[in-house]
Amino acid sequence: MTEYPRLLVSDRKGRVFDIKVRAAGMAGHNLYPLNPADLLPLPFGSELFYLPGRLPIGLDPDGNPFSLPEYTAVGGFVSPGYTQLFLPAYLEGPRPHRLPLFAYTAVAFYKGKVHAACIRVDRERRQDIRLMDMRAAGRCVRRFRKEYPANRLIRHLERCALEYGCPAGKNFFLGRYEAPLPTSPVCNAACVGCISLQEDSGCPATQPRITFVPHPEEIAEVACIHIARVRHPVVSFGQGCEGEPLAVSPVLEEAIRIIRSRTSKGTINLNTNASYPEALASLLAAGLDSIRVSITSFQPECYMRYYRPKKYDFADVLESLRIARKAGIHIAVNYLVFPGFTDSRPEIQRFFTILKRYRIDMVQWRNLNIDPVYYIEKMKFPKDMPAVGMRHLIEMVKKHFPSVSHGYFNPPKEKWYNT
Repeated sequence: MTEYPRLLVSDRKGRVFDIKVRAAGMAGHNLYPLNPADLLPLPFGSELFYLPGRLPIGLDPDGNPFSLPEYTAVGGFVSPGYTQLFLPAYLEGPRPHRLPLFAYTAVAFYKGKVHAACIRVDRERRQDIRLMDMRAAGRCVRRFRKEYPANRLIRHLERCALEYGCPAGKNFFLGRYEAPLPTSPVCNAACVGCISLQEDSGCPATQPRITFVPHPEEIAEVACIHIARVRHPVVSFGQGCEGEPLAVSPVLEEAIRIIRSRTSKGTINLNTNASYPEALASLLAAGLDSIRVSITSFQPECYMRYYRPKKYDFADVLESLRIARKAGIHIAVNYLVFPGFTDSRPEIQRFFTILKRYRIDMVQWRNLNIDPVYYIEKMKFPKDMPAVGMRHLIEMVKKHFPSVSHGYFNPPKEKWYNT
């Protein structure tokens, strides 16, 4: 008999184990059998989550779904560099608590190992925790405290790295790859899945937002420290521990000018919702090298439902893309994927239009951190929405847009067209 991926479940004590039931995955409203081709051994650094109040769904020998009320559903949070293909298959019990803001991926037991329904999209080991020597990071923290005692941004990054385990914060202290430059305690959107601020949602934010706006000199100091230490360095505004950096664009503009007055090296990047075109134009004039625009949907009505913008709309995002393209900088899309929606026909049509019109350079296939059922309800997904599958969508983009690069991390300018 051919071995099939078996369902992973949990008992009331949180112990995870497999049972002899075929595993299923969810995409939007729909259930699918998890096939071996959908699975990779659970990547190092991934986690398994017990999903309280949710009954796992398996498939009988004829492929019919059924729930198992004696168990609790299990999901996986896959490591950076991997994009989910399916969500965990479960049925919500009465009034379940909102799941914390993580990306939940379908998992199964297959050939003696735990597997996840995901695909690897970036082979760079930028956030591989096995390569992060925390003793060395701690030594650097202590040294920087002595050398830069007045820099509040460095103190903030200490907390990110040591208390919240932020890989970007760790990389700054270890002198690797990309350094974060969080700057904005405010935002002009109220995203349904904001990981740094949740008001009256019943779900706490994953990490607290920065509470001050660093001075331009503090920002430039952090950036220049990193640029001087790293081969092909990237420094990025717009992090998970802040709001929208364009909301404090005059500070960013001055910081960029200071950085560029001291060095021409390094890639200065902006992770943004692209909501203020005029502010973006000012940063480009100051010396900004690249942008990464975060987005959950290219359909205006769906965009508005998720981002709930304040004093801007989707047309402003498109205008920012036009300005960036005219300036000739590198444009990446941070596509926050949700299987069953991202790969739906209406979304693909809009996505391809944007890729063509603005000549996007890169797609970063990242997973949306949110309670899946809550997201489906908030976005009002129709039950009959056709989808092609996440793996097929990525293959479609490669076929129709061969010049677009694919990945997970912001590349330095030395690698823009070799990713």
